Amino acid sequence: MGGFFSRLVKGLNKTRENIVAGIDSIFSGFSAIDDDFYEEIEETLIMGDLGIQTTTAIVEDLRKKVKERHIKEPSECKQVLIESIKEQMDLGENAYEFENRNSVVLVIGVNGVGKTTSVGKMAGQLKDAGKRVIVAAADTFRAAAIEQLTEWSNRAGVEIIAQQEGADPAAVIYDAVAAAKSRRADVLICDTAGRLHNKKNLMEELKKINRIIDREYPEAYRETLVVLDGTTGQNALAQARQFMEVADITGIILTKLDGTAKGGIAVAIQSELGIPVKYVGVGEKIDDLQKFNADEFVNALFQVQQN
Repeated sequence: MGGFFSRLVKGLNKTRENIVAGIDSIFSGFSAIDDDFYEEIEETLIMGDLGIQTTTAIVEDLRKKVKERHIKEPSECKQVLIESIKEQMDLGENAYEFENRNSVVLVIGVNGVGKTTSVGKMAGQLKDAGKRVIVAAADTFRAAAIEQLTEWSNRAGVEIIAQQEGADPAAVIYDAVAAAKSRRADVLICDTAGRLHNKKNLMEELKKINRIIDREYPEAYRETLVVLDGTTGQNALAQARQFMEVADITGIILTKLDGTAKGGIAVAIQSELGIPVKYVGVGEKIDDLQKFNADEFVNALFQVQQN
């Protein structure tokens, strides 16, 4: 895991410069812990895309702990702040139950967020872990999505169920479920469309897909992941909220964290939505999509050494 941690540290460079550099200068620049001190921290965290709600909770917790522990030196607050951020992100056991059961994973997200790529990477990793994986190209509105997923499935060495562009996504899912059952697949990963500007259609489409899975494969464990682009910051949070209106989201895949100063959004998503970030992407390679660990993330952000 060390390799990924160092890639995460590197991937969070821009976010670190954005948040941590500001925080460090506050800790070293203030001689007393006063309202100005807390205000500066608050401002820095909000600028780092942690969001107002999350930031307020973190700073309130920091104030409380500083008081309880009788901390007088600003420099001693850093560890307490790290602790508070981790607590905001703690959602208990971050479950990857779908890996150990016969499961159907629906992956949704708007175009351009790295959805199809994430499906391909996840399929490759599960296959490498000895699972029998089938992918379904149910984002039938973009020919490019079908081509891209076909390429990824070849690379990963997994079977793909696809129809032509413009086909009914539910029909693709129907075929894919039949294939998953007959070939005794462990995991069926479905790449589905995410046209948020037409929420009603999307909702109907997802309902139809869910009905088919419920009817044809009721014993399957269900996981619905939404893919968000980390570079969009607060926009990603707004998008997640919209997807929560149309689907029962069980987890988030946060991509492109290596190219952004807005990595703080991972904290905001977990804290404000109560939905776990399950995977993060910090690069193009197949193993650059990794399971998310809040502790590791905050340690990488503040460059705390892993024990």
